[in-house]
Order: sequence, then C-alpha cells, then structure tokens
Amino acid sequence: MLSSVLASSKQGLRSAASGSSRALMGTHAARASVSGSVRKPLVLGIRREDKNRWERRVALTPAHVKRLIRETGTTVLVQPSNTRIFNDASFEKAGAIIEEDLSNADAILGIKEVPISKLIPQKTYLIFSHTHKGQAYNMPSLRAFLDKSIRLIDYELMTDPQTQKRLVLFGKHAGYAGMIDGLHGLGQRLLALGYNSPFIHMGQAHVYPNLECVNTKLRHVANIIADQGLPEAFAPMVFTFTGSGNVTQGARAIFDKLPHENITVDDLPRIFSDRFNEKYKTCLLALQVDAKDYLERIDGGEYDKSEYRSHPERYRSVFAQKIAPYTTMLINGIYWESKYPRLLTNSDLAAIQNQRELKNRMLAIADISCDIGGSIEFMSHASTIDSPFFYVDARDGLVEHKDIEKPGVQINSIDNLPTELPFEASKHFGDSLYPFAKALAIGDLDHPVLSQAIICQSGELEQQHQHLLKTMDEVQGIRVGSNSKNNVLLAGSGMVSQPLVEYLAKSKDTDITIGMDQHNDLDEARRLAYQFPNTKVALLNIADTKSLDKLVGECDVVASLVPAQLHPQIANAAIKHGKNMVTASYLSPEMQKLDRLAKDASVTIINEIGLDPGIDHCSAMQIIDQAHARGDKIKSFISWCGGLTAPEDSNNQLGYKFSWSPRGVLTAGLNSARFKINGELRQIPSGQLFAHKFNNVPLYPGFAFEGLANRDSLQYADIYGLQLDQMDTMFRGTLRYQGYSEILDCLLKLGLLDLDPQLFVDASSAADFLRQALGVRDGSSSSVVAKTIAQKLELQMTDPLLARLMLALEEFGMLDAVSGKLVAPTRLDAMAKILQQALRYKDKERDLVCMSHEFGIESADGKSYSVHSSSLTVYGDSKTGETAMARTVGVPAAIATCLLLEGAVTTYGTVRPTIPEIYNPLIERLELKGIAFNESMKTGIQNSLQRRMTWV
Repeated sequence: MLSSVLASSKQGLRSAASGSSRALMGTHAARASVSGSVRKPLVLGIRREDKNRWERRVALTPAHVKRLIRETGTTVLVQPSNTRIFNDASFEKAGAIIEEDLSNADAILGIKEVPISKLIPQKTYLIFSHTHKGQAYNMPSLRAFLDKSIRLIDYELMTDPQTQKRLVLFGKHAGYAGMIDGLHGLGQRLLALGYNSPFIHMGQAHVYPNLECVNTKLRHVANIIADQGLPEAFAPMVFTFTGSGNVTQGARAIFDKLPHENITVDDLPRIFSDRFNEKYKTCLLALQVDAKDYLERIDGGEYDKSEYRSHPERYRSVFAQKIAPYTTMLINGIYWESKYPRLLTNSDLAAIQNQRELKNRMLAIADISCDIGGSIEFMSHASTIDSPFFYVDARDGLVEHKDIEKPGVQINSIDNLPTELPFEASKHFGDSLYPFAKALAIGDLDHPVLSQAIICQSGELEQQHQHLLKTMDEVQGIRVGSNSKNNVLLAGSGMVSQPLVEYLAKSKDTDITIGMDQHNDLDEARRLAYQFPNTKVALLNIADTKSLDKLVGECDVVASLVPAQLHPQIANAAIKHGKNMVTASYLSPEMQKLDRLAKDASVTIINEIGLDPGIDHCSAMQIIDQAHARGDKIKSFISWCGGLTAPEDSNNQLGYKFSWSPRGVLTAGLNSARFKINGELRQIPSGQLFAHKFNNVPLYPGFAFEGLANRDSLQYADIYGLQLDQMDTMFRGTLRYQGYSEILDCLLKLGLLDLDPQLFVDASSAADFLRQALGVRDGSSSSVVAKTIAQKLELQMTDPLLARLMLALEEFGMLDAVSGKLVAPTRLDAMAKILQQALRYKDKERDLVCMSHEFGIESADGKSYSVHSSSLTVYGDSKTGETAMARTVGVPAAIATCLLLEGAVTTYGTVRPTIPEIYNPLIERLELKGIAFNESMKTGIQNSLQRRMTWV
C-alpha cells in the first residue's frame, strides 16, 4: 500500500513543494501579499531525532498528524525511525508518508538541534535551536542556518503576545525527569561515600514506563524515609530549588511526594543550630529561593526587581555565602543570560569545598536548565542519559572527573531530559504545538506566535536578533553534531589506517565503512575491520560514479587515504552530496580548484592533516599566531620532520625502513625545491634533491641527521601569514640519517627511479630487473654488475660509496635471483615493491618520528631577538607493532574527522589545519594521545639552526 501511495504522490509532492517553498522563503512583504488569498497546504516533514540514541520524542504524535491531515489537507512526510516512541506503522495509519528524504517538505519539524551536515537549504525548520541567547556552543549552527538560507522558528520564542509566556515547551517533563535522575544520583553518591539511603532505590527516569510508575516508586521511597530515616551524617538534608517556571514546578511535583517541610532562607541558621533534631532524620527540607534571596546590590540598598532587570550589572550573587553552605542538593531551574550575575562561580565552588566543615554540603546539582557555562559557571557541558553525572573538584584548580568515589560536587546536566519520559512528553508537546503546526500547514506565517518566533530567514537575522551577529563573530563555537550513529567512509586503507580506525571506533556512536577497490588488498582491510565491532568493508570503485556516489551519500564524513591523484574524484562526490572530507595529502592544484564549489555547497575539505604536512602546520601556526598577537615579527622559520627507523633498528645501508608508502618516499625525492636561507633564495631542480642535501642537521647531539629540502618552502610564507621579504630564512625540510641521500642519488642516476611509463617492468626477479636497467645480460655476476655501476656513476672500483651501494643492493635482494616475479608500471614502482619487501620492519622493531620547528622572533620594539624551538619525538610501539608514522598520520586525520562530525569547523572550502578552530583542538587532543611538543627559547641569532646547518 505504501509503495503505491509513494509512487502516486512523488510528482505531486515535487510540484507542491516547489510552489509552496517559494511562498515560504519569501520576505514578510511577500507573505503579507498572500495572506488574504486562499493558501495551498504545505508539505510538512517530521524528522527523525538523532542527537543521541535516547532521543525518542516527536514533535507531533500520530493522533496529531491524523487530525492535521483531516483539517488542512496537508501532506505529512515522516522519516522512518526504529527508536521513536511511536512506530512508523502508527504514523502511516494516521495518513503520513514514511519517507527518508525530506527534501520535498516545505517545513520540517523536530525537537533537538539538527547536525549541520543534515540541514536542507531553503527550508523552514521548527526546533529547539538553543541559539537565541547567543549560546556560544551553537553559534556555528546559527551561522549554518544563515548560510543555507533557512527560516528558523524556535519553540522557545513561541510565546503569548500579551503575557509573553511560552506556549510550546516540555518544561514540566524536564523537571520531572531531572528531579528523578537527581534523586537517583544522590543515592548513588551517598553509597559511594559509604552511606546507605532511601534514594538508592530510585532509578533513572527512563526505566519507568510512565509517571504512574514513578509515583508508585516515590511512595515506596517515602515509606522507607519514614521507617528507616536518612543518613544522620547528612541531616538536615536541604533541597534548594531555584526558578519558578515549568522546570521547577515539574521538579517540585516529584519532590513533593516525599516527606518534607518547606523552609525559607531566614530559617537556615536556626535549623542548622538544631541540626541534631530527630525530625530531620525522617523529613527532607525544601528551600524555594527567589532572586531577592541570593542577590544584593553591589553599592548597598534593597533588591529591586525592575532595577535588576534593567541594570543587572549593579547586582551580585551571594548564593555561595548565604545558601550553598546549607544545601545538600541544588535543583537549578532559573532562566539565565550572560548579562546577569552567575548563581555560582568557579571561585565560589572552591571556597565551599575548601571548608572542611562543609564536606557534606553541596553534594549534588541537578542543573535542569542546562545552560552550559551559564548560571553555574563550572557546569561545562551537557551530560548524557548514558553517562548522566560528572564531578567537579575545585579545591586545587578546577578538575572534572567521573569517579563517583572521588571528591567533587556531582552534576547532572542532561540536555534532553524529557526524552526519558517520551510518551507523555510527546503528547503534551504536540498538544501545545498543534494550533501553530496547523497555521504553518496552511502557510500562515503571519500568525503572531509563529512570526515572532522566527530567528532568521533568507540568509538574514530578524531585527530583534541582529545582536547575535556580534556574538557569532566573537565566539569560536562548536556546531552541533549528531550523537547518534555517525557514518565515516574511509576511502582506501594502508599502513597508517589502523590508528585512524581505532580512534574513531572508540565512539560506539560511529560506524566506519572501509571502501576498498577489489584490486587492492581486501583481505588486509577485512582483517582491520574485524578488530572493531562497528567497522565493515565495502567495495569502492572510484572510477564508477554510481559506486562512489552510493558510499559517499551514505556517510557523514569521508576520510580519504587513496593515492593523492584520486582525491579530486572523491572530493567532487563529497561536494555533490554535501559531505565533509579529510585527507592527509598535500593540497594539490586540482583540489584547490574545488574551493569555490565546496564553499557554495557549505562543505569543508581538510587537507594536509597528517604528520608532515599536518601536525607541523598546527604547531607552527599556534606559535606564529601567538607571536603576531604580541606584535612580534617572525624573521626566520625552519621546520624539519622525518619518519625514521629507531637508531637501534637502522641496520641497513639506507638507515631506513618503511612504515608508510615506499612510493611516496621515492617520488618525494624527485621533487624540485625552493627556500630562503640567510637572506638568499635557493632553488633545486627536479631530480637533484639528493645531490644537494644538508650534510648535517644538528638538532640533537645523539642523532647524525642529514636533510633534504621539502618542496616549495616559500609558498608557506603566504599560507602561514608571514612576510617573506622581511624574513632571513623560510625553510621546510625532511630528516634522514646520514648516508641515506648518497644511496638514493645513486639509484636515481642509474635510472631505477624513473617514472617513464614506457619503461614498464616485467622481470623474473629483482636481480633480473636490475640487470635489465643496467643493460647487462641476465645471469651476469655481481662483479659485472659492480663494474657497470661504477662506469655509469663514474666511480673507482675502490670508492667506498660503490662498496656501500653494492651492500645496499644485496640487502634489497637485487643481486641474486631468489625473489619472485616483478611486474610494475614504472621502474620507480618496481623499486617501491622491492624496498617494501626488503626494508620492512621485523617483529619487535620500531620506527621514530622527529619534528622540529625553529622560529627567529624579533620583538615588537625591535630591541630583542629570540629563538623559539618546538620539537616532537614519537617512537613506535615494538610490542603492539603500531608505528609512530601510522599514529602521527592516522590520529590527526581521525581527530579532524571527529571535529567535522562534531560541527566544530565553521570554515568552508578546501582548507589546511592552519586556522585556530582546527589546530587548537587538534593539538589538545593529540596531547591526550601522548603526541605532545616540547618547547624552549634562547636569545640571540647565534643560537639558531640557520647559522649551523651545512648545505651542499
């Protein structure tokens, strides 16, 4: 039945959506012009909630949908959901169409914030956006509504035009659930402190089918309080309630079913002077406070409500001194904006917790209002139904933790509490929303309740919300990301993919699909996927548009580890489907050309997010931006990085083994290079890099490093915001152990690194390949090979370099015919295969990553010169086999992927990690993984690397 309805409705939906969308997206004047005419019913969509897996509420129930269709003739599309409190069949029975794609809807109704990647441009959304108060964490989300020309109607702003009271809300249900969870948490906390209590019998709200079951449990707990009493060490137990709105009313409705006595602030000293009174063992105390109870004028005088509303800066909170020392649990339900003084600050909490006599006070806070960093400054984030509590210990700095047995105030700050009571909450909400959903369905956007609730439309903020522009400019916020199942497509796999997958897979809310071409190592990809329960492998043919579109369209973010030349094809698909993307490769000209398309599609493509490039950008830009903020000048920049073999395992003539693509290592040696050093511009033509090495790079006395210039260093002056004409040195280089370049230069001169496709390799062995390349007959002895090499390189037979080279070829397996058949498109590819086999890491061996930045910084007044160094050293793990290279490439790429999933990156286009919104959180999260820089500073240019490096 559904398929026939869908088939007959699709075309009509498209035409209806097209016409009604034009009306919906018009200006106020356009709306006024149609207000007197008959309106065509709009198509309404009801989205599937995906903030997290607990979100089971819905804006309209099936009963509301049935009534709406009957009364307006509207079409209602409902996204399918297996977790919603009302199943798909009940909506279908009510007359709705179950449809994944809501792009045909004119207006979309939801509950919680919508992940930015899932916002459909040029639609009307009705949701709780949590933006109108300038909430910092959601300002990027508001920016997305503007960028996508979305009309945003916020339920919080749907108020009675006369009384200004909110009309559409879950308030009491948030209060119900918040109080239930608070009692549950208090029981758990008391038990962790060594005390049994009646509250241990309370469960979280979501375990009860309905409020009737909750009331039954509360009667049971009340009887236990009366019969067995409360823990004497914590008596009298004072529950302090702030606010007087629906949230607090709901909390009180739950609490009031327990035996209690209502008290006032003035009663507190008397009660605690008599705290051993027996009645406090079987009776809770409820303290309802108003603003006048905890606010005082800074200059003295009486509290005046109207003055406080007009001039809140004249007041301060004395809650910490007057009320908190008596409070067992704080139930916070006040409305707060940044212009008002905070109820409790970080220093307030420290002062309370550092008083030993108050150790049994302020045990818990149920912050039902959930204003992050708001009235309670140390409430830093929303908790979740899965993990409802965290603890803050402010005795010696602000420390957050989740150990219930350690010191700290317990905080419950779940931001979707009503979803713990989804059936009753949805019914109540739908009843209050219905009149306005009906007005929306007939296109009546002039309805006074709807029109005043519009925050933005047509890419502009409404007049009353224009002040948010400044907030958006000032705040580096975090866009809302979906905490439900995120989907990441890992395009390609290889030597650095395991740490990336492992990092992402730690989130049970992220599914990973490894897309592999059938001609590549599918078995290796399957072995990787097998290690993680939320990871699978799918065939990905990048040349097949249909295959590529399918996998990209199903994901939220693409992490591309394919060869660099294939990134543009994947990026085009990502842009087409509005998906963000991550790659560790250099930002190529082909990728750069996609910048405008990505911006137009509100897509972010983060390039160069591995080790080098990647972590090097992050560390460098953080120091550069800090210097510029002081007004200092960057006079010199030198960056060295190398993926190396740990010294104890560098037991071959190259002093090198491969922890990533050998082909990438070899082709890098063919690049040209440009740089500036000691005031002179230098250029190395392609193919001459090994011959023009830096013989000695004195980073550490214990390492014999040489170095190679890395591509075009000069371009990074612009990328990093530096003035090249004011700099003595601008250099980026690659580290190797001394002796490496001599061997590679010999291979290059012998033609073994040739990329000419005409020189296709089809050899019976590596030795056969070498003899073919040298032009000697098959089966020639090693002495013949040595003589031929000496002639081609113009070396004497006694030259130590020839001896080293022959030893190297022997180590590579190129002097005997024991290796198997060798087929490759070019000689360089053949060498890559040989080296990958010959110079692989053995069990218990490990690699090493070294990175060093040096900045010559002139003070703003020009009177001093300092040399700032920032270095990173990471070893591979010889026990697990994880390489340092894999970790320092895979983990940054994974973190960048998470930032995109979280909506933390607000910049669109093809970008590098050279902007604070990327490099700051990335550096912080890398440190948590043990990837941290060491910084130091010396004075005087004589201490700089630019004075000590030797270049051939």
